[in-house]
Amino acid sequence: MIQFGTNPIAWANDDDQSIGADIATDRILHEAGRLIGFDGIENGHRWPDDGAAIKSLLGGYGLKFISGWYSTELLVRSVEEEIVAVQHHLAKLKANDCKVMIVCETSNAIHGDVAKPVNDRPTLSDAEMVAFCAKLEQFAAYLAGEGLTLVYHHHMGTIIESAEEIDALMANTGPHVHLLFDAGHCTFGGGNPVEVLKKHVGRVRHFHAKNIRPAITAKVRAEGWSFLQGVVGGAFTVPGDQEGGVDFDPLLGILADNGYDGWIVIEAEQDPNVRNPLLYQTLGLHTLKRIAKEKGLI
Repeated sequence: MIQFGTNPIAWANDDDQSIGADIATDRILHEAGRLIGFDGIENGHRWPDDGAAIKSLLGGYGLKFISGWYSTELLVRSVEEEIVAVQHHLAKLKANDCKVMIVCETSNAIHGDVAKPVNDRPTLSDAEMVAFCAKLEQFAAYLAGEGLTLVYHHHMGTIIESAEEIDALMANTGPHVHLLFDAGHCTFGGGNPVEVLKKHVGRVRHFHAKNIRPAITAKVRAEGWSFLQGVVGGAFTVPGDQEGGVDFDPLLGILADNGYDGWIVIEAEQDPNVRNPLLYQTLGLHTLKRIAKEKGLI
């Protein structure tokens, strides 16, 4: 059953917590759950650090806890060390009956550094990619034994950003590693989202409906902006925004044709003082539900 969710970074950013710092937590949850009508919301720095407390808080607004980002550091530590490190996060997800764990390697990522151009992100050699994927698969196998599917989040400013790197990740892992497909990050990273989703839809277990403003992402590349400068500058937006460059019609059609039954989450960080989260998230959800109905997803 398709469920629709959002991410609190539309209101209060995690990488730069000064963005949206003046927005009350109650406002975030009230708008997301009661006014807009999302089924669930992903993790954010405003939520409690205890799984039962998260469930109680979100439940009061009619929201489920979908899942949350987990930063692996498999390039610099062992699988055994990663398993020890993940226990607290794992317990939070289990307490909320989450089905997936969102994972991204961040030991050398630069997306949180406002001083580093996103163009200067780290990359792996072919041999390094194979070694990383082997460790990621081991870690994913452990999570599978705990009842959670690892969904890898390809992301700007990290080692898995381009379409070619997504291909390499998928080619060198499996069967336990699955994909969080993010339409915005795929496009921003130079990929064709329709082609990439078609190729890997069989392993997609989570979908981020992030849109981009091509005029802004082009400036990020051309002028050497950091990822966070791009966020504040308006690089990302929601489905349905006329300034957006991602067509979600064929993407949701691919999901429908392949029996996708997971979450569709609007993850679109913007400056809330410039672009009102209530208005933009409402537009995004309305757009997705309209297309999903047309495609037979709901």
